[in-house]
Amino acid sequence: MDEELRAVTERLRAESGGTAAYERLVATGDHDELAAVLTEPGRPLWARELAAFRLGLAGDRRAFEALVLLLNHRDPPRCAAAAHALARLGDPRTARAAAALATNELRVAYALHPVRLLVELRAPEAVPALITALRRRLRPHDPYRRVALACVEGLGALGDPRARPVLDEALAHPALAEAAVRALARIPKQR
Repeated sequence: MDEELRAVTERLRAESGGTAAYERLVATGDHDELAAVLTEPGRPLWARELAAFRLGLAGDRRAFEALVLLLNHRDPPRCAAAAHALARLGDPRTARAAAALATNELRVAYALHPVRLLVELRAPEAVPALITALRRRLRPHDPYRRVALACVEGLGALGDPRARPVLDEALAHPALAEAAVRALARIPKQR
């Protein structure tokens, strides 16, 4: 069993109280049954998350909208699970949605997992979105250092020369300087 699947099912088992409905959703192999959970009124959040997560891992694109909503949730474990499933879903809309979430200033407190997902996807949207998100985090007294650090590390992992100017700016921020040095070292020198 996938380690992330194990963590999600254990967390949701506790959240659901281990009900018969939970056990049914964990055991079913019927994708139509799981997809129905996403649209049926009155379903609890744990059931929707479990159904979306399982469909996402199976590559069933009916999970896309639910997973994007969970990627932007206030609960970090839900965001992490959604990012994991979205990375495996294979939906071409994923990178665009993650970039929109990563650069949404109204939801910046929840941008950490969209940033990490963009890096994992290595999509064309990743570098421009991370540059935008990082540049906004370089303002004095910005409270979202974890997001900024994820952007710095992600830009280093992506190794795109377009990131060099913003990473140079990050060197002036003590909380980011060491990571910025490492990131810059991973970007090929331009000739």
